[in-house]
Amino acid sequence: MTTPQPGQHMAAEIAAQPSIFSSLYASRSSIAEVAAVIRERAPRFVLFAARGSSDHAAIYAKYLTEILLQLPAGLVSASTTTLYGAEPDLRDVLLITVSQSGGSPDLLEVTASARRRGALTVAVTNTASSPLNAAAELSVDVSAGVEHAVAATKTYSATLLALYLLIDAVRGGDGEAAASLGDLAQVTLDASAATVEEAVRRYRFVDRVLTTGRGYSYATALEASLKLAETSYLAARAYSGADLLHGPVAAVDGETAVLAITSLGKGGDSLRDALDVVHQRGADVVAVGSASEKMGATLSIPIPETAEEVAPVLEILPVQRLAYGLALARGGDPDNPRGLNKVTRTL
Repeated sequence: MTTPQPGQHMAAEIAAQPSIFSSLYASRSSIAEVAAVIRERAPRFVLFAARGSSDHAAIYAKYLTEILLQLPAGLVSASTTTLYGAEPDLRDVLLITVSQSGGSPDLLEVTASARRRGALTVAVTNTASSPLNAAAELSVDVSAGVEHAVAATKTYSATLLALYLLIDAVRGGDGEAAASLGDLAQVTLDASAATVEEAVRRYRFVDRVLTTGRGYSYATALEASLKLAETSYLAARAYSGADLLHGPVAAVDGETAVLAITSLGKGGDSLRDALDVVHQRGADVVAVGSASEKMGATLSIPIPETAEEVAPVLEILPVQRLAYGLALARGGDPDNPRGLNKVTRTL
């Protein structure tokens, strides 16, 4: 029997993303059907329920909802339902539950409870037969295929794309901004390989990493922090670029590694001042994104330019490769991080 190589599943799943994006975009009509029901019901407010990587995808979708749909949006605190039994009036509210497995008991309870209290409920999962899909009124399949590595890669990025296609369709869009993401994802993976390797060499022996981004890219900063922590066991912390200068910058010095997500658009533009400050404090700054070469970073990992609202689908790809490379360089196995399971069950 062949002995599995460390990280072989994570590497394969990272490489599979371009084809997954193309397939998901081609099948967007099924997502548009769900969007049509949402549009007809005309929700006055949107809530998202999620955990872990899916929570970061939900934060991305929160930005999409508030900017593209001009609707207020928020994140559910699951424990208010599961531990405290709260039962707010959710009539005319849309609840979107994001869960790669569709198997978390707390998210299942939140969804079922919200449906009883009048919410239109939508499950966004990678498991069409999951209990969550059965609990929700409507469902969106992210269609990423079985993910074997513990750290989410293809399921995370496919969830981002599915959420974009859903929210864009609710506003009457045809997903045009996502049409070329499959091809651009392959370009991103190929073109960033050498600079990611350089970033691995720079970060191999660091103990502390700060990740930052603004706007749509804040979700990527959050996911980057999680990936580095769970695969490489780094002390990683994510901050919005707006919050970074309000206090956390005091902890930045020459021993700090900073991973900045900087794509072209209002979010990337607004991050420039914060990066100037951390750079002046001696931090080693690696910038990822279509605006990375304009940020004066120590190392830039550029990605192709897209509409700002879909940039996170590509931004995360070099970050996943960085987490994978660091895990191997530090003697770990990113397919099996210590103490973690594929499905985390919380109440």
